Amino acid sequence: MHCQGSDLAKIEYTYVPQGDNDDVYSSLRVTANYPIKIDDKETYFVVSGQYRSNNLALNERFIFNGQEVLNSFHTASLELGYTFKMKNDWRFGSKFGVGVSSNFVGSGIEKEDFRYRGSLYFIKTYKNIQKPKTARLIVGIQYINPAALSFPLPIINYFKRFHPSWSYAIGTPISNIKYFFNEKNTLQTFIGLDRFYANIQNDIAFVNERGEVKVADNISMLAIMGALGYEYYFTEHLLFYTYAGYTLSNEIRLRDNDQENVLIIDDKNTFYFRSGIKLKI
Repeated sequence: MHCQGSDLAKIEYTYVPQGDNDDVYSSLRVTANYPIKIDDKETYFVVSGQYRSNNLALNERFIFNGQEVLNSFHTASLELGYTFKMKNDWRFGSKFGVGVSSNFVGSGIEKEDFRYRGSLYFIKTYKNIQKPKTARLIVGIQYINPAALSFPLPIINYFKRFHPSWSYAIGTPISNIKYFFNEKNTLQTFIGLDRFYANIQNDIAFVNERGEVKVADNISMLAIMGALGYEYYFTEHLLFYTYAGYTLSNEIRLRDNDQENVLIIDDKNTFYFRSGIKLKI
């Protein structure tokens, strides 16, 4: 997902009320990317950092003790990237990093809190299309361990600005259609992904409705949303954005150490809101 962005820095707030059960998921995310030029052939190292606070305000309908350990999760990561130009307007990129993601209610950082990720990708820029008509293709692969989906995930996205006032993107993690009112105002409609995964320190054991003892070792959220978004550019590179829409799929799950489902906390589609400020290349 990160390889498709051109953000140098971003601060973002997300709010997702979970249907009619009074649960609320919210998050605050801060990211930064620092490119280091290696030579005059547009070869770069990129140092990336991210912090994310995930908060769950849950009602008291659960049948196990320890609900308070699910209220707050924190994610911090550091990644190193390398990218260089290839022939025929292709560019290669790679990114590898390590992070921690947990509720941190134990005595410190545990080995289960660590997450490792890596990605490889290729970017094709179609320079024969005159500005403001441009096009770009991204293909690659990404692997994160541990994760709810424990296998490599494809990265594919095609972007085209086919008219001075219109562009579209097809692929993951976002597909959209964007309209440019002018240099400062844009409107878009899109389908995108949002997710998080974290270790649960002090695992939660409970008895389900069938009398079986279950142990929750980690938690995951995956939301697929359709939304309408507005962007306002203060300058060429600094902008404010806000998105509002509805989830097409929305799940918060507890899982055991083998990534098997233990309990679905929420799975109802609901309203989705996200807003922030970003600095772009």
